[in-house]
Amino acid sequence: MPITLQENLRGILYTPFYAALALGAYRREGVEVGFVSAPEPARAVEGLFAGTVDVAWGGPMRVMQTYDRRPDSDLVCFGEAVTRDPFFLIGREPRPDFTFADLYGKRIATVSEVPTPWLCLQEDLRRAGLDPDALPRISDQTMADSAAGLRRGEFDVVQLFQPFAEELIAAAHGHLWYAAATRGPTAYTSFYAPRATLTPRREELKKLVRGLYRTQKWLHASSPEAIADAVQSFFPAVPAALLQAAIARYLELGIWGDNPILPRAGYERLRAGLISGRFVKQAAPFEQAVDNTLAEEIVREDPPALPG
Repeated sequence: MPITLQENLRGILYTPFYAALALGAYRREGVEVGFVSAPEPARAVEGLFAGTVDVAWGGPMRVMQTYDRRPDSDLVCFGEAVTRDPFFLIGREPRPDFTFADLYGKRIATVSEVPTPWLCLQEDLRRAGLDPDALPRISDQTMADSAAGLRRGEFDVVQLFQPFAEELIAAAHGHLWYAAATRGPTAYTSFYAPRATLTPRREELKKLVRGLYRTQKWLHASSPEAIADAVQSFFPAVPAALLQAAIARYLELGIWGDNPILPRAGYERLRAGLISGRFVKQAAPFEQAVDNTLAEEIVREDPPALPG
């Protein structure tokens, strides 16, 4: 039976997943995958409960949110790809000695499309002894609008992911103030599915994780140019040079894991942000929301990287 695999939104941060599809990683493992897109990120879990989607990739944030809001939730994360925060603060003027205190008194636009970037940033501010509620910010701009606003001088600093950040930097319209990946592990994207799916289809989903792991090995042994070439069809509007530069920066920052095991430290860092940001009343504990047993089995098997 084919596995229906869903993305939550299109983004360069999900490059390992796109590379697995483009390189036929799942087919090589004997698994047929049908690829679909969620109607919008906030509705990503609907198909899992409706039975129209078998597996989704997205933030463990969605899993924690669902446990907080649905008493019937049995979602579980089982194969991580994005292990660090892929967002940036891009300022209009250079600030090589940036500290979080520099944000106060500035015109700042934060991400509106998904909640995780702000939830993680506000936790950064708290840990720096600052009050995130005292930070005036524009929170209803799309990243495209924020980038355009920075160019026009409407904002002093904007929160973005790739390729918006790289495009501003390359054109000297913006300067890198803060790469959120530098805070350390923050569980950002994994496969997730209901346990009611994971249990009876464990062997199939283990093959899915094996395909991801072989792709991760290929990715970390490949050049940004080779990776960009593999996933270019998913980003037809992004020029090849810009895509290569965006991927190179993500590689340098280590946002993509070496293997599909989701570390507890990354989950707990994300969980802290969701709780302190009052996004959830209670966040599911690691043991409830994460099942690393498939990933751990695959890592012990040590399959070869996908052929280049």
